[in-house]
Amino acid sequence: MAAGSLVSRATGFVRSAVVAAALGVGLAADGYAVGNTVPNILYTLLLGGALNAVFVPELVKAARRHPDGGAAYTERLLTVCTAALLLITVVAVLAAPAVVAAYTNYSGGQAATTVVFARCCLPQILFLGLFTLLGQVLNAKDRFAAMMWAPVLNNLVVIGVFALYLKTVGGGGTLTTGEAELLGWGTTAGIVAQTLALVPSLRAARLRWRPRFDWRGSGLSRPLRSAGWLVLLVLTNQLAYWVVTRLATTAGERAAAQGIGGAGFSAYSNAYLLWAVPHGIVTVSLVTALMPRMSRAAADGDTAGLRRDVSGALRSTASAVVPAACVLGAVAGPVMAIVFQYGRTGADDVAVMAGTLAAFAPGLVAFSVQYVLARTFYALSDTRTPFLLNLVVAGLNAGLSALAFLLLPARWAVTGMAGAYSVALFAGCAVTARTLARRLPAAPERGPLRSSGATALARLLAAALPAAPLGHLAATRTASLGPFAAALAGTGAVVAVFALLARPLRLTGVEAALAAVPRALRRRTRRDGPRPHRPLN
Repeated sequence: MAAGSLVSRATGFVRSAVVAAALGVGLAADGYAVGNTVPNILYTLLLGGALNAVFVPELVKAARRHPDGGAAYTERLLTVCTAALLLITVVAVLAAPAVVAAYTNYSGGQAATTVVFARCCLPQILFLGLFTLLGQVLNAKDRFAAMMWAPVLNNLVVIGVFALYLKTVGGGGTLTTGEAELLGWGTTAGIVAQTLALVPSLRAARLRWRPRFDWRGSGLSRPLRSAGWLVLLVLTNQLAYWVVTRLATTAGERAAAQGIGGAGFSAYSNAYLLWAVPHGIVTVSLVTALMPRMSRAAADGDTAGLRRDVSGALRSTASAVVPAACVLGAVAGPVMAIVFQYGRTGADDVAVMAGTLAAFAPGLVAFSVQYVLARTFYALSDTRTPFLLNLVVAGLNAGLSALAFLLLPARWAVTGMAGAYSVALFAGCAVTARTLARRLPAAPERGPLRSSGATALARLLAAALPAAPLGHLAATRTASLGPFAAALAGTGAVVAVFALLARPLRLTGVEAALAAVPRALRRRTRRDGPRPHRPLN
């Protein structure tokens, strides 16, 4: 799963580069960005978060408790969710002009082009939902790979569509209606291909979906109530995101008026994009694999088993995420230069983005821990508690970001907002850990986080204290050799510190990772080496 996520993100960066080559960064690109982003926002806001969190625990419970292994329940849940997706999609497509007007102040030809993009892209809501629904069915059956690798096909389709546009039209200039439809429907075709890529795995899992409308008395009311709390959770996150967006864009305008470029929302969003990569590769993959087992333990009332899974997830996640956070903080400047310092993006712009990424970096640990803890509540079929706990993160994020905007100079406002998010994540993580410790009582001296998981995290943080500064020092000293050399030196220093401290601090996860590399190399050498001589008969 981690490999699939990594390849997906790599092809996603290629996709972004091809889109930028075709549309540039002007109004045409803005119209496409709005048209392609709105379906994701509406889907996530109305249904997406609920499907991701509710589906697996409910399917696992049904498989445990129903005589048919939950087959009928699965068909009913798929049917009701698909009906909701169809309704939302039809209404969104019909209301495309109003949706575009809600997110932009466009008029004239720019508004018309954006509406064309939106009408072509809004059907993605249906296929995004189907992809999530069917992927969660596979996850409940312990089949994880397809859902992680399918987005690669989506990226390849979109890359092909925009490459075709570049070859036939050449890019640049004003888009005609036909060209906008080509790019819009081509983007939607990528989502369709991503969904269809799940079909072979579904067949292998012997899923035969027959629509069922006998919903009354079938037990669907419980997951629908749970989904309602998750819709509220997503809504609060979107409100906090809206506050940060408005503040960051205003800060960018204020900085530009002072002759300072690149200190606005793009710096914040680009830094966030890179910051979230380790979380997506490590934490999401790990928790996706553990979620069915955690749900089975919760359904069976096996509190001790659920605690073990939570503790193991925390240990494994922290062993990768803490060093990754150190690397991001240490080599933020070189990494940002490698990824973004091209064309109109200069050294000053990179410096703003690097500061923002460094401010985000510590929060990566709390972000991943919070993700594990929230999924534990979902395994217990409790979505109300995560919603209430998330109010702490969303409220602090919005409030502290406002303080950063008001108190810091324009050049540092978005950096302060990134730091505000890190502080909010740590506060939310602490409250969530305390709440879960009461929810999953253990022996008097141990809770789910006052266990080996918390101990491992504390040891990793102790190793991080020297690792991050030494990594930054190494990157700074080698900066004259170029960003690639600096990033390599800084990363190497961080890894070296964790390797040296792994045994004294008993960092078992780090030791296991370090030991796995030579084992993998030896296996490859044996596999690729000369075959033993066979004497002739």
